Amino acid sequence: MADAGARWRSLLFVPATKPELAAKAARSGADAIVLDLEDAVPPAGKVDARSSMRDAIAALADDVRVCVRVNHPSSAWFADDVAALPDGLIAVVVPKLESAAQVDSVAGALGGRPILAGIESVLGVADAREVLRSPVVACYFGAEDYIADLGGVRTAANDEVAWARAYVAVAARLAGLPALDMVTIDFRDDARFAAECASARALAYAGKLCIHPAQVTLANEGFTPSADEVDWATRLLAAFDEAGGDTIAFEGQMVDEVVAARARNILAAVA
Repeated sequence: MADAGARWRSLLFVPATKPELAAKAARSGADAIVLDLEDAVPPAGKVDARSSMRDAIAALADDVRVCVRVNHPSSAWFADDVAALPDGLIAVVVPKLESAAQVDSVAGALGGRPILAGIESVLGVADAREVLRSPVVACYFGAEDYIADLGGVRTAANDEVAWARAYVAVAARLAGLPALDMVTIDFRDDARFAAECASARALAYAGKLCIHPAQVTLANEGFTPSADEVDWATRLLAAFDEAGGDTIAFEGQMVDEVVAARARNILAAVA
């Protein structure tokens, strides 16, 4: 089983063909790393990538939580990817899942291993509530693949993914699972990455996919409540509890159970 209650603020992807980068990734402070057998590996490198993946995981030992992203279940590489998976993974990342039947089939192939589901196609987004079922333990929204499938145009404003991004968060909430936000392809654009962390956190995403170690610190900071937020939540709940749960005025705001619940969420995120 995946480790319950663990943080998912930063999920750092590393090509499985580059085990030397996995060692660096383990020192990045990421909450988990993903050794990628899919997009980061060209067809000619798939076989060697599996061997490199196992070597990288053996070298990591218990230094970091590790996932592996396999190729799509319909691909010619999926079965061999699964056969090469070692024990001890916190989840197997499966891209472009689109239906409950597909999840059932993948679950059977993986022998009960926890699944981190990629929601990154038009159908996958539309049927996300069906996809996010056991043994799925977390998911991510893949904006780039989604827009490619939709036939749209990717923009820095993210308007074209606003609905899908929000819907995946809703589906994950209904399933009781953490959701990870889309990648920011320009890994040098710290301002955009930070802004996307803020908007994703507002949508209740638990964290963000990272494609460069430099993004990890930004993700960890972006999905961790600030000291000011923690102070506000602590004082608000103390006042609310002292009033016996009655609606109160607190620093110019009317506070009822709904506002108190938001404050509890802030404290839970740093517990």
